[in-house]
Amino acid sequence: MSGKGNGAGTGIPVSKNEEVVADIVGLTHEGEGVGRVNGFTLFIQGALPGERVRAKVLKTKKTYGYAKMLELLEKSKDRVDAPCPIYKQCGGCQLQHMSYEAQLAWKRQHVVDNLVRIGKLEVVGEAVGGAGGVIVQPTIGMDDPWRYRNKAQVPIGMAMADLEDGASGSLIGGFYARGSHRIVDMDACLIQHERNDDAVRRVKEIGSRLGVTAYDESSGRGLLRHVVVRTGFVSGETMVVLVTNGTKIPNVQEFVEGIRAALPDVRSIVQNVNKKSTNVIFGDETRVLWGNDVIYDELDGIRFAISARSFYQVNPAQTVALYRKAVEYAGLTGEETVIDAYCGIGTISLFLARRAGRVYGVEVVPEAIEDARRNAELNDIENAEFAVGLSEDVIPRWRKEGIVAEVVVVDPPRKGCDQALLDTIVKMQPKRVVYVSCNPSTLARDLQVLEAGGYRTVEVQPVDMFPHTTHVECVIGIQRIDT
Repeated sequence: MSGKGNGAGTGIPVSKNEEVVADIVGLTHEGEGVGRVNGFTLFIQGALPGERVRAKVLKTKKTYGYAKMLELLEKSKDRVDAPCPIYKQCGGCQLQHMSYEAQLAWKRQHVVDNLVRIGKLEVVGEAVGGAGGVIVQPTIGMDDPWRYRNKAQVPIGMAMADLEDGASGSLIGGFYARGSHRIVDMDACLIQHERNDDAVRRVKEIGSRLGVTAYDESSGRGLLRHVVVRTGFVSGETMVVLVTNGTKIPNVQEFVEGIRAALPDVRSIVQNVNKKSTNVIFGDETRVLWGNDVIYDELDGIRFAISARSFYQVNPAQTVALYRKAVEYAGLTGEETVIDAYCGIGTISLFLARRAGRVYGVEVVPEAIEDARRNAELNDIENAEFAVGLSEDVIPRWRKEGIVAEVVVVDPPRKGCDQALLDTIVKMQPKRVVYVSCNPSTLARDLQVLEAGGYRTVEVQPVDMFPHTTHVECVIGIQRIDT
């Protein structure tokens, strides 16, 4: 074993297949250990900050490389035994080997690092601040950070068995192995609600018995692509969605009756047709095979109708914590007009409507706006209205109609806010902006734009929506400087 490397003439102190000793100094945003060997950076899966490991170099580039951990020489105090038996094979979680307290601390630091490095913001601490700095609070965690997901999206494949009369197969389903599209079959996932696990397991059993084939992405053949299960934590209702590579399901009535018999809580069985060669799960066509087109659930006393393709936060307990904080940062007195950009099915809008004078939600997906209107009606909320379109188009139109918002709330996808929307907000000059983010790097970039446009980032509250993964959600309170 060497730590000196033999990449003569390259300036790189390590070589492929060499065994090295690395000191782990950090974690990447994907949860890999950041190792140092003679000043050179190696990314090492499974290593934690503060550890020393023996590793085999897999690949090198000019300034960094990748290595596989062979032996743990010095162990971090934050290391724990991952309870999931397939954790090392499965790519669904990245941080089960790290104590939950350490996960929460790392997630806060991950947010801070992005605010400073990308946003060029000054972070002043957890509980004190002023005009010169941003408060980043400790991450809000869960009392029990397991079994929190109300939605499973499971790719389906075939396990072939060679029989005397030829090849026969049964359905398998699970998350993809890290860095691949190889399915790791599983019957239980410790971050999924038990009803989701049970539903996926039963669908695999019934489909296998009926001879349903799994989609093969390399050939484009086979039928069943994904099984998507949604569970209402409060209502107890379950929806099963069969995503298929074609419209016809053989023995469909037997399939439906089998699911109904196996899952007494099922209220909706839906087929979604996706014939495209794509990694996107859902296609454009959805049909109800049995039951309702929605299931119902509640968040903080607000009832929601959830369809197969609705965006609905997957961790209900933490969603309530996140949205309550958003309402707090909005600073509502009951008189304000609020605009909710990227409103989806109206989840944040309806939270806000309980405290605001009037809420206007905008979303580019027509089906989501239909859901939002239905959800407002479901809860007898009359001070919220919704429009289909791009925020940067709809909001200026509203302004011409005399709608002036004191507060704007944005909850964009991972790519962050559209530049045109940020420009629109700066022109509108609302008193407060509340930003709900699922990506610290695009958040930091967008905050820089708002700060240049006359706003000050006051406080950031990280929320652990996805324990044991590297994802972190944040809600940010932003004020106009002259208020």
